[in-house]
Amino acid sequence: MTTTTEPRTRTGLALADVTLTFGDGDREVAALDHVDLAVTPGELVAVVGPSGAGKSSLLAVAGGLTRPTGGSVVVDGTDLTTLTTRALARFRRDHVGFVFQSGNLVPALTAIDQLRLVETITGRRAATPPEQLLAAVGMTEHAHRRPGRLSGGERQRVGIARALVASPSVLLVDEPTAALDRRRSHEVVELLARQTHEHAVATVMVTHDHDVLEHCDRVLEMVDGRLRPA
Repeated sequence: MTTTTEPRTRTGLALADVTLTFGDGDREVAALDHVDLAVTPGELVAVVGPSGAGKSSLLAVAGGLTRPTGGSVVVDGTDLTTLTTRALARFRRDHVGFVFQSGNLVPALTAIDQLRLVETITGRRAATPPEQLLAAVGMTEHAHRRPGRLSGGERQRVGIARALVASPSVLLVDEPTAALDRRRSHEVVELLARQTHEHAVATVMVTHDHDVLEHCDRVLEMVDGRLRPA
């Protein structure tokens, strides 16, 4: 495992004229309808909207999990739509972080080992040591607990720390407060905002929780596959 990584210039996330269509019987359904979105390093953008509006599709396309039908998805100057499947997987591993609603933690691993696993997979040490990342999210005392012994809010904190291990340029967050009470919801989104600003990450958070929008730099609304100012 190497101890250093080459510095890279961060330009954030840019989607231009992105479409994503699916077949539905004899007709096509547009999950994303000519979407434009630019998120700069150090900016937390919230996306709200009704269920089925295309928010999850937006995250999947922005993170290179789903290839769009049309348009471009650019992270740090690289258009993800031009990469081969293997190259896209490597780029996603090195540049994109995901925080899922459930935390998506490995049940058998402790909190600290969740982060160390990322170092093992990427083959390089994190710019910020896992112990410091856990401390930053207030989880030092629970570093050696497995997910089954953590609350929903604690699992989300570990998920955020794990997503930051690889120093991603883009962080995509799916409903981080869905299972949390109001106080924990504010704590988690405040944490996301702080980590976004301190680490110069371009962060997109999908949420139904309007109470936490005060912590975001910008709020957009998605309706019928289209983005607009909220």
